[in-house]
Amino acid sequence: MITVNKSAELTGHGNPIFTLELSQKPGILFTGGNDKGLVEWSLKDNAFIKVMFPVKASVYAIHCPQGYPLLFAGLRSGHVLVFNFLEQKLTHVLEGHQAPIFDIKSVQRKEELLVASEDGTVSVWNLKDLQKIYTIPVSPDTVRSIGISHDEKQVAFGCRDNSIKIYDVEDYSLIKSLHSHTMAVFAVQYAPDGSYLVSGSRDAQLKIWDALTFELIRSIPAHMFAVNHIAFHPTLPYFATASMDKSIKIWGSDDFKLYKIISREKGYPGHVLSINKLAWNGNQLISVSDDKRIIIWDVQFDE
Repeated sequence: MITVNKSAELTGHGNPIFTLELSQKPGILFTGGNDKGLVEWSLKDNAFIKVMFPVKASVYAIHCPQGYPLLFAGLRSGHVLVFNFLEQKLTHVLEGHQAPIFDIKSVQRKEELLVASEDGTVSVWNLKDLQKIYTIPVSPDTVRSIGISHDEKQVAFGCRDNSIKIYDVEDYSLIKSLHSHTMAVFAVQYAPDGSYLVSGSRDAQLKIWDALTFELIRSIPAHMFAVNHIAFHPTLPYFATASMDKSIKIWGSDDFKLYKIISREKGYPGHVLSINKLAWNGNQLISVSDDKRIIIWDVQFDE
């Protein structure tokens, strides 16, 4: 039994919100979208703190790598802005792409940053000196999402050409191309135990892939419209999906059963437009949407 209650709604964005990221500092959330700045919020007070810095283009991706006092913001312009928390200012602009940035992740053991772009490539950067190391030519079309296995040996890229490309993190050589989705792959995430990869697509399907054999384990007709994001609970065997159909769904990560639908149709005071991204803050689930709102859900998992 899963019980969900809306605990807070944060407003202030004047346009759709595309992305969010929890800070390394507990109780702090960052959001970005089709606004003129990247915004910092307090999750302790459920309140606006400040606009971190101005942006000249929409923010599609935010990433705060563990162990570094840095925030990376990927823009529609192709630039990645680097904010240094120690200096409290923007210190660098990474110029590896001329097309929109859709996802940013880091490989901790290699101290590297991965940046995925509409140009079909993923650029690799040194986190220590912020110099570009390599460019991976992944797809003839957009790379929408990055998923890194928890042992950091594999990285998956979800692509607009309907494929998922699996690479070896050691040398960024291609291991496998996965084909089953019929539309662009918007989300890829490895299970915390590393046993499988889950992908979500514009085709509204979830696909479960064996992380060793790369065989398709299961296809789930998960939503009415595109699956925009997938987020595993940090400690419990569940994951949540966000969709263009304005709903959030919570699934068992061990049995792939649907346990909860959070939507207005189900009586929840939820989003009225596409839900673009999710984050778990303990048992709080945070969602951002085209409706310009951030909603914080308290999720109770009863035995």
